[in-house]
Amino acid sequence: MDLEALIRALAPSEVTGARPVAIGDLAYDTRNVSAGALFFCVPGERVDGHDLAWEAIERGAAALVVERVLDVDIPQLVVDDVRAAMAVAADVFFGEPTRELEIVGVTGTNGKTTTVFLLHSMLEAAGRRPGLVGTVSWIVGGEERTAPFTTPEAIELQRLFREMVESGDRSAAIEASSHGSTFRRLDRVRFDALVFTNLSQDHLDLHETMEGYFQAKRRLFTGPQPPPTAVNVGDEWGQRLAAELAAMHRAPLVTFGLEGGAEIRPTSLELTGGGSRFQAGGIEVETSLRGIFNVENVLGAVAAGLLLDLDERSIQEGIARVSQIPGRFEAIEAGQPFAVLVDYAHTPDSLETALRAARDLGEGRVIVVFGAGGDRDRGKRPLMGKVAAERADVAIVTSDNPRSEDPMAIIQDVLQGAGMDVEIDPDRRSAIRRAVGLAEPGDVVVVAGKGHEQGQEISGSVHPFDDRVVVREALAELHPPG
Repeated sequence: MDLEALIRALAPSEVTGARPVAIGDLAYDTRNVSAGALFFCVPGERVDGHDLAWEAIERGAAALVVERVLDVDIPQLVVDDVRAAMAVAADVFFGEPTRELEIVGVTGTNGKTTTVFLLHSMLEAAGRRPGLVGTVSWIVGGEERTAPFTTPEAIELQRLFREMVESGDRSAAIEASSHGSTFRRLDRVRFDALVFTNLSQDHLDLHETMEGYFQAKRRLFTGPQPPPTAVNVGDEWGQRLAAELAAMHRAPLVTFGLEGGAEIRPTSLELTGGGSRFQAGGIEVETSLRGIFNVENVLGAVAAGLLLDLDERSIQEGIARVSQIPGRFEAIEAGQPFAVLVDYAHTPDSLETALRAARDLGEGRVIVVFGAGGDRDRGKRPLMGKVAAERADVAIVTSDNPRSEDPMAIIQDVLQGAGMDVEIDPDRRSAIRRAVGLAEPGDVVVVAGKGHEQGQEISGSVHPFDDRVVVREALAELHPPG
C-alpha cells in the first residue's frame, strides 16, 4: 500500500520528510519490523515506542507514526494518539475485513468466554462459517490456535480478521475486553451484535475505579455506528447501560436476565446436576453447562442470536453442542465419588458465583483452592478471601500467578478478608493435592483462578502448570479407580 493512502486515512496534523513510499506491513514491536514497514511509536507503561524508532529503522522501517517529531530521515506522520491511529491504519491496510465478516462480540467481567463459545457454535450450526477470538483460543478457517491474548493489538486483530476472510470464514465471535477498548484495539471493529454480560471488580490496576471500568465497556456501545445490543439487566451496571442506550435510541436493544423486567428470561427452568432446560425468547433450550450462572450465559447467547436473525434450530442445536468450556466450571471425572471442578474464577464475583453453583452439585462440603494474581488489582484480594471463607466449608489459599510479587505477600492480602480460619499452602500443586485428599463422597472441590491456563508465571518465568492435569494426577494417586 502506498504511504499516501495511509496518510489520507489517518489525516495526521503534520507529515515530515514526505516522499513516495510503499508500505509492506505494519508494526509496533521492533521484533516484528520487516523491510518497508510502517512503525507505530506507541507510548507504553515501561517503554516509549519513540525511543525504539532508531532500532525500527535499522530493521527496515520505511516510515513512522509518532506523537512528536523525531530526528530521523524517514517520513513521519504526526498524530495526537498513536494507538488510535494504529487501529485506523490496520483496518485500512488489511482491507476493512469486518465489512466482510459478521461480527458478534461479548464484553463484561465474567461469562465472556462461555458466551463466545456458545455463539460460535450457534453460527456454525447456522452454516455461517465462524471464526473465534477469545481468551482460550483463536479459530481461523476452522483451525484452532492457542490464544496469546484475549483481545490482540489492532494490527494483529485486523490481520486475524483478514486471514478469516481469506480462509472462507463469513462470521466471527469475539471477546471484547476492557483492555481492548481502553487501548483502542477495537476501534474499527464493526459489530453486528454486542453482548454485555455483567460488571464486577477486576482490572482496577488499569481503570482505577469501577466507573472508569464501566466507561471502558460503555464506549464499545456508543461509537459512531453503535451496534445492536443485548444487555444483562440482572446486573446493576447492565441496568444502567440499558437505560442509557435506550435513551439514545440509536440501535436495537434486547435485554436479558434471570428475572422479571428482562425481555429474554428463562421460564419453566429446570436445573440439574447435568445442566438445565428452559424456554427463552420463545425457544426451548437445553444445555449441559452446569450452574445458574450458565443459564445467564445461554440467555445472552440467545439474545444475540435473535439480533443476528439466527433461526430457532441453529440456536437450539448450537447451544446443545457445547458440553464443556475449557477451564470454565470444567468437571474432572476419574471415577471418584465426589465432584471436582476447575474454573477460571479470579474475581470476587466470579468466585462467589462458582461456589454458589458448587453448593448445588453435592450433598457434602464445598472445598475450594484459590489464590490471586500478582501485579494486578490488589483491592480484590481480601474480597476474594472473604468470599471463600463465607461460601466454602474448607478454603485453601495458595498461589495463582504471582508474577513479580512474593507469593506469601499476596496470600497475606487474601487473608485480610479470609481471616485465619483457612489453610495456607503457597505450593499450588500441593494445595490441589490436599483438597483432593480431603474430599469425601458427596463433596465438591473447586480449583479456582487459572482455568484453562497451562503455565504458572513466577518471577518472570512461565512454568508448565495445568490445574486439570494436576487434579487428574492427584485423583490417580489418592483415589485410584476400583
